[in-house]
Amino acid sequence: MSDEAGDGIDPGKRLIRHGGAGGLSLAERLAERFHRLAWRTPLHSFRLRGRHPLKLIAVPEDPFLGDPRRGNALLEGRVTWRGESVAIADLDFAKPSWSPAFGEHLHSFAWLRDLSTVATRAQGVPVAETLMRGWLDAHADKVSAPAWDAEAWGRRILHWMAHAPLILSSTDLVYRSKVLNTLARGARHLDRTADKASLGPARVAAWCGVIAAGLLIPGGDPRRQIGEDALIRALDGAVLGDGGVAARSPLAQLDIVMLLTMLRDAYAARRMAPPAALADVLGRMVPALQGVCHADHGLSSWQGGGPVRPERIEEVIVATGVRARPLRQARDWGYQRLVQGDAVVIVDAAPPPVARLAAGGCASTLAFEMSAGPDRLIVNCGGARTAVVQIPPSLVDGLRTTAAHSTLVVGDSNSTAIHPDGTLGRGVAEVEQARHESTGGSRIEASHDGYARRFGFVHRRQLTLTADGRELRGDDMLLPAGKKRRSGATPFVIRFHLGPGVEAAPTADGMAALLRLPSGKLWQFRCRGGSLAIDESLWIDADGRPVATRQLVVSGEATAGGATIGWALKRAT
Repeated sequence: MSDEAGDGIDPGKRLIRHGGAGGLSLAERLAERFHRLAWRTPLHSFRLRGRHPLKLIAVPEDPFLGDPRRGNALLEGRVTWRGESVAIADLDFAKPSWSPAFGEHLHSFAWLRDLSTVATRAQGVPVAETLMRGWLDAHADKVSAPAWDAEAWGRRILHWMAHAPLILSSTDLVYRSKVLNTLARGARHLDRTADKASLGPARVAAWCGVIAAGLLIPGGDPRRQIGEDALIRALDGAVLGDGGVAARSPLAQLDIVMLLTMLRDAYAARRMAPPAALADVLGRMVPALQGVCHADHGLSSWQGGGPVRPERIEEVIVATGVRARPLRQARDWGYQRLVQGDAVVIVDAAPPPVARLAAGGCASTLAFEMSAGPDRLIVNCGGARTAVVQIPPSLVDGLRTTAAHSTLVVGDSNSTAIHPDGTLGRGVAEVEQARHESTGGSRIEASHDGYARRFGFVHRRQLTLTADGRELRGDDMLLPAGKKRRSGATPFVIRFHLGPGVEAAPTADGMAALLRLPSGKLWQFRCRGGSLAIDESLWIDADGRPVATRQLVVSGEATAGGATIGWALKRAT
C-alpha cells in the first residue's frame, strides 16, 4: 500500500458544507434555564438522597502529570490559573471574585493533579483538605451553577477518584463521610443532568463522570451500563468519522482524548475492559490530533486554542497506547497536513464550526501554519480561549478574527461574521478543495465563499510544498462570483504572521524579506502582484501569554475582474 493510500488522501475535489450559523434557539435557552431552576426544587433534592459509600472500590491512576509551577504555588498557599492568582486563605467559595475560567479550574478540582505532581501525600493532604472543606461548606448542600454543572461534576468525579489519597486520608470521620456523601449525591445529580450538557467535551466529561462513579462506588453496575450507552451517543455527536471533533478545535480534541484515557484507567483499576467503542474512538482521535501538530510535535493554534507544548502531546499519546501516523487529510474535520523534508504545513480547509458546537470559534478558513524543523515559521495568533486574564477582552476578541490568521482578508472584514455575543454568523458556507501528491511534492487548492455575498469574490488559495521541503509556493486569487459587483477597486491584504523569534528584514527592492529563524536558518519570502510591508504582530504562547512577533503584509486592490497574488517561502541556507 502506498503512503498516499495509507493516509487516505483523496486526489479529487470534495465540497464541504457546514450549515447552521446560529447558536442555541430561544426555546433551547429557555429550556436550559428551566432545567437549572429545577435543581432547586424539593423533588430534585429528594432524588439526590440515598446511601453513601463508606469507601471507594478502587483508586485509579491519573495517567497525566500536572503543572509543577501551579503545584508549587499551591504548596505556597496560592491557586493560580492563566495569569490569575488567589491566596487559598482568601478563597470564598460562596462569594466568588474570580474569572469564569478560574472558577471552572477550581470547581473541576483539576488542581489536584498539579498538587500531586510536586507534593508527597504528607505535603499535599493539608492543602487539598483545606480547599475541599471550603468547597464543601459552600456547595455540598446547595445545588446551583456553576459548581453543580454537569461538566463540572463529571471532571470533579474523575479527579476526586484519581487523587482520593489527597482528599480522603483524614482521620476526621465526619469530613470523610461528607466527602463520600457529596460524591454520591453528585453522581445521582449527573444521572439526570449529564445529557443536558453541551454537545462536545462538556457532555463527554459528564458521562465519563457517570461511568467512573458506576465503576468505583459500590453497587454501580446499572449506572455504569447506562453511562456506557450514553457516552457512545455523546461521542457519536462530538467526534467525526475521521477522528476530528465537530467543534474543529484541536484543544477540544486533546481534552476529549485525555478524558477518555482517564476513564480507561478507571476500568483498569477495576480490572475490567472498557467498551470496544472507546478504543475505536481513541484509535481515530489520536492520528487526527497528531495531524495538527508541527514538526516538533507541538500543537498548532486553531479555533481559539494555543500551542500546546510537544512534551505534553507526547505524554498524552503515550498514555493512550495508540500508535499511528499523523492523519494527513481529515476530510470531515477539515485540516490538511502537507509534509515534505523537515517542513510541515497545516491548512484550515473547512468552514468554521457550527455556532452551537463551539463557543469562541474563529474566522480562519484557508489560513495556514508552517514549521521548518524545530522552528515555527508561519503561525496564527491563536489563544482566544487560553489567553491569560490580563489580556483585554477587546484583544481577545481580535484573536478570533480573520486578520489574526495567516490568510487573505478582504475589505478589513472577517470571512465569517463574529457577533457581539461571541457567536459566529454568516460567511463561509462552502469550501471546495482538491489535493494532489506527486514526486514533485504536495499541492492543495481550496476556495471559500465567505466574501461572495458582501464583495462578490471567492477566495481561492493554492499551496505547493516541494518534495525537499525547502520551498512553499502560494497563489491567492479573488475570483468574481455571483451577481454582486462593486464599482471601483476593493482593498485586500494577505497576512503571514511570523513565529516567535523569527526576525524579518526587507530586501532593497521592497518585494521580498529575509527571515532568520531561531535556529539560525534563513528563509526568503518574495511576492508579486502586491506591496509588501513588515508590521508588528503577537502570538499567544503555551502559557497563554502574548509574545511580540512580526508579520508580513501583502496589500493590493481587486478590480471587478478579481486579482491574483503570487508568493513563495524558500529556504536560503
